[in-house]
Amino acid sequence: MAPVSCSRLRGLLWLACLLPFAPARADAGLYELSITTDGPATTGAEVAVSASLVSKDNGSLAQPPDTHFYRFHWIHTPLMLTGKTEKDLSSTIRLVGDVPGDFSVSAWVTAVDCWMCQPVARSSIVLPITELLVGNLIVSQNTSLPWPSSYLTNTAMKVFFLIHDPSNFFKTASFLYSWDFGDGTQMVTEDSVVYYNYSRIGAYTVRLRVVAEWEQTKADATKGIVQKTGDFSTALKLQETLRGIQVLGPTLIRTFQKTTVTLNFLGSPPLTMCWRLKPECLPLEEGECHPVSLASTAYNLTHTFRDPGDYCFCIRADNVISKTHQYHRVQVWPSNFQPAIFAFPCATLITMMLAFIMYMTLRNATQQKDMVENPEPPSGVRCCCQLCCGPFLLETPSEYLEIVRENHGLLPPIYKSVKTYTV
Repeated sequence: MAPVSCSRLRGLLWLACLLPFAPARADAGLYELSITTDGPATTGAEVAVSASLVSKDNGSLAQPPDTHFYRFHWIHTPLMLTGKTEKDLSSTIRLVGDVPGDFSVSAWVTAVDCWMCQPVARSSIVLPITELLVGNLIVSQNTSLPWPSSYLTNTAMKVFFLIHDPSNFFKTASFLYSWDFGDGTQMVTEDSVVYYNYSRIGAYTVRLRVVAEWEQTKADATKGIVQKTGDFSTALKLQETLRGIQVLGPTLIRTFQKTTVTLNFLGSPPLTMCWRLKPECLPLEEGECHPVSLASTAYNLTHTFRDPGDYCFCIRADNVISKTHQYHRVQVWPSNFQPAIFAFPCATLITMMLAFIMYMTLRNATQQKDMVENPEPPSGVRCCCQLCCGPFLLETPSEYLEIVRENHGLLPPIYKSVKTYTV
C-alpha cells in the first residue's frame, strides 16, 4: 500500500504544480506579439523597441482579465540595454549600439511565474545601426501634383533635410549642408532648408552632404570634437505645363488629296495626344478618340478626305501636369473644281467672246462697204473666195446659193441680182 500511496501523492503534487500554468497553455496560439522600433539609429544614440500582445483575430478576442499574469522576455545582445518599461500588455526597452550592423532583437511572453513554460506569443525584429547620420531629404512645391517626384519649372520649390533623431542625440551638434542640384548649381548653407527654381525641363538628382559636429567627453575625462556625416539624394522630374498646340496645315483641300497637318505642342513630353474630325469644333470627351503616346513635342497628322464639306480637326493633348485643346478648320472641295483659279478661265473665256463679237461686227461693216464700192471683184478672186470662204463671209444663205448657181452653169439662176449705184 505504501508504494501506491506514494505514487498518488506524487501525481497530486504534479497536478498542483501545473494548475498555475494552465491559462498560459490555454492562451498559447490565441495571441501574437507585435514589435515596433523608432530605428534605424546611429552609433551611440538610443533606440526604442516596443512589444505589444494583441489578439490574432484583429481584436475580436477578449484580452486577458489580469494583465499582470504575463511577463515579457527580451534578447538584444550585443546591444546595450539602457532602460525598460512595462505597461499593461506592452513592454519597451531602450538600446544603444557602439558598432554598425543589423542586429536581431527578439521577445516572447510567458506566464509571470513560469518563464520556462510554453510562450503565449513570440516575435523578433532586425534593428539597423549605422555610423552615418540618419534622415530624409524632402522636396515640396506650392503647386501640388498628383504624380510623385514631378514638379513645375519656373516655380520655386522647397528642399529641406529632416534628421531622424528621436533620442535628441544631436541636440548640441552644429550642422553644415552642401547642396548639389544636378544642373551645375552648388551651395553650402548652415540652414537645413533651401529654395530653388529650375528653369528647364528634364530629370535631375539633388544631392546633399550633411556634416554634424559636437563636443563630447571622452573616457579619459578629456573633451574632443566628434563628427558624423551623411549623404542623401532624391530624384526630380521637372515638367512644363501645356501652354497650347500650334497647328500648321492647309485650310482648302481637294477630295482624295493626301493632307498632312503638323502639330507642335508647347509643353514638355511625354505627351498623350488624340484627335478626331468633326463637323463642328467641340472639345473631345473621354473615350471619344484613340490616344497616342508621344516622346517629342511634334507630330505629323495625315488624312485623306473622300467627301467635300466643312470639317474641324479637334485635338486634345495632356502630359503629367496639364491638358489642352486645339481646333483647325478646313474646307474640302471636289477634285474637278478649283475655286482658287476659277476666276482666270472665266475672264479669259469672256474676253475671247467679246473679241470675237467685235471682230465679226467690224468684218461685216467692211464687207458691206467693199460690196458697194467694188461689186464685181476679179473672177479669179471671186471664184476662190466664194468657193473657200463663201459659207463664212456671206451674210445670208441666199447670197451663198446665188454664187453656187453662177459657178454651176447647168443650174439656172433663181433670180437676178440687182445692182445699185449711188451717185
